[in-house]
Amino acid sequence: MNDRTCIVTRNTAAPDDLIRFVVGPDSAVVPDLKRNLPGRGCWVTANRTHIEKAAEKRLFARAFKADVTVPADLAGMVDRLLAKSALGALGLARKAGAVSLGAAKTEAAVRGGKAVAVLHAQEAAEDGCRKISQARRATVHLGGPDIPAYKLFSEAELGLALGGTNVIHAALLAGDAGKAALKRMVALDRYRGGSPDTRSAFAAVAEVDVAAEDME
Repeated sequence: MNDRTCIVTRNTAAPDDLIRFVVGPDSAVVPDLKRNLPGRGCWVTANRTHIEKAAEKRLFARAFKADVTVPADLAGMVDRLLAKSALGALGLARKAGAVSLGAAKTEAAVRGGKAVAVLHAQEAAEDGCRKISQARRATVHLGGPDIPAYKLFSEAELGLALGGTNVIHAALLAGDAGKAALKRMVALDRYRGGSPDTRSAFAAVAEVDVAAEDME
């Protein structure tokens, strides 16, 4: 697909970096995450701040050249849709055998180079996250991939999507299903403005003594 222009910044970007909106039969602005709804669309940079700005400054009406209704919580609606998509993709990845659950299996997947991403529940303790971050850093030192980590969902949300209880740590594994789920994690994280957990493994664990331990 050709690049599209954001109605807020007026900059062009690839469709994956933007969110498409259309006007529904009731003249309400509707997010079109799959980019397949009929009708003329407009595009906004795929983060919450830009969508809030588009709504606040009535840029949707200008883009559609019509008197449209913008839902009061349009930015929140998009967040929920992105989260639902990501959790659905996680469920499909689990069914495809592309998810490892638990701290020990997650760490093993990271050190074995099988993980494409790490997931921590929002309630995850710092100590548990730090140990897996050390594994991420050690993997990079040994020439492996720099595996991102995300803290986007609660324990209950992860458990429901992954069919388990007390899901605090999980790893997405290489393969089509794992990569598809990762793509949706990236989109949701970008929409929410990113987080320290998505920094590189080097930034995630900065202590000198940890680095020395990893190299031993």
